[in-house]
Amino acid sequence: MTDQLGALTTIFTEFYYWVTVVMMFLIHVGFCVYEVGVSRYKHHQHTLMKNTLVIPLVTVTWFFFGWWIYWAFPTGPGIAPSIMNGSSALITDESTFSARWYLANTEFMAINLGDRISGVFWAAFLLFSWTAASIVSGALIERITTFAFGILAIAIGSFFWVIDAAWGWHFDGWMLKILGYHDAYASGVIHAIAGGFALGVLIVLGPRIGKFSSSGEPRNIGPRNPWLVTVGLFLIYTGFWGFYAACNIPIFDLGPEYGMEGVTYWTATNIYVTPTTLSGITFNFLMSLSGGLLAGYVVAKGDPFWTYSSGLAGIICASAGNDLYHPIQAMLIGAIGVVIAYKMHFWVERKFKIDDAVGAVAVHGYAGVAGLIICGFVLNGYPSSGYSVGAMWDGSTYASINPLGQFLGAIIMFGVLGMLPGYVIAKILNGMGKLRIPREVEIAGLDYEIMEDDKDAEKAVASSTR
Repeated sequence: MTDQLGALTTIFTEFYYWVTVVMMFLIHVGFCVYEVGVSRYKHHQHTLMKNTLVIPLVTVTWFFFGWWIYWAFPTGPGIAPSIMNGSSALITDESTFSARWYLANTEFMAINLGDRISGVFWAAFLLFSWTAASIVSGALIERITTFAFGILAIAIGSFFWVIDAAWGWHFDGWMLKILGYHDAYASGVIHAIAGGFALGVLIVLGPRIGKFSSSGEPRNIGPRNPWLVTVGLFLIYTGFWGFYAACNIPIFDLGPEYGMEGVTYWTATNIYVTPTTLSGITFNFLMSLSGGLLAGYVVAKGDPFWTYSSGLAGIICASAGNDLYHPIQAMLIGAIGVVIAYKMHFWVERKFKIDDAVGAVAVHGYAGVAGLIICGFVLNGYPSSGYSVGAMWDGSTYASINPLGQFLGAIIMFGVLGMLPGYVIAKILNGMGKLRIPREVEIAGLDYEIMEDDKDAEKAVASSTR
């Protein structure tokens, strides 16, 4: 870098994404603390180890093939033309700070003074991958084998969510162009898919021992440590600031990208290259969090676990359109999503005997789907991407946001790329006898802790040590 202003711009962007990675690490810490707070003491070490293993398993697989998938498949199997091939300047021009240039050139090297962006942007997406795997982790606690969870974490963290990100969370994604899909802060591309994937696994995995009575009525296995649940969720809230910031491009020249040659206009954009500001999304983040917390407190009649979880559900529901919503819209949409997620959780639990230990399917899956569908109605006719403003490089245009496109997008995210793969992989693992821990181990505890008043646990441990 020989130009001081250009150097400052590049180094600022490098530091910007580095900070988002550090903040998003708190999401993973929060999931660890939260899950331990929900689980029973005899499963604590296994719960922590399961979350710890997400880091190396997903990181290494993300390095070898996850990141490549995101850049390889945005246009689907020949579904839509690519604007990335329309102009070589988009990939090779180093004279301006072109987002496409630094994102497309992702050769992994040691210390490369010519590339200060790939590593930190790669890491930001990696932390999204950890989040997807951790969402699934919470739903399955106290009964899944470490081996099975490792396979599932790699599948959702480095494969399936990356496909939906390429299709619907990429400036060149076919879902934007054809469906008018819009999901600025990942109601669907991380949360709905992970919730759907978890539901698919839960159908095969089955409930924890004692969750349902002999008549089929669900029993409440509440959190064992409300303090840890509270701290964990507040850490997740905090990490979500980094999540939102990482979904933006911090400084971008709209002039040439919007077909305005000779015009320079620098601003932040979202991942679709639509102009936005950190100031605007700060309003909407806090209002959707508040709407979720208030709705959760009311609908759950003051239950602390669901109140705290509902704050997260409110953010997730509003995230699809939080780049364009008015703050009051964000608050109301967050509240509506919480009511839908809460009601759906208990209806599915009773109707289908699904034991979602932490409400992950509800908070992330149902709230995410609701957020996508609501976005289609509230933002009907708005641009799905910054490139909707003008023609693409091949002369075609992007579809605008619309209810049908968002509904179809929700089905793709939650069902096609989420629940279906989760179910199939769990079925295969179950057929191999690798999915669920033995009954006696579940009773004794995955940490083999013997409770003095649990004679069955004592017998289980004794038999396992012969």
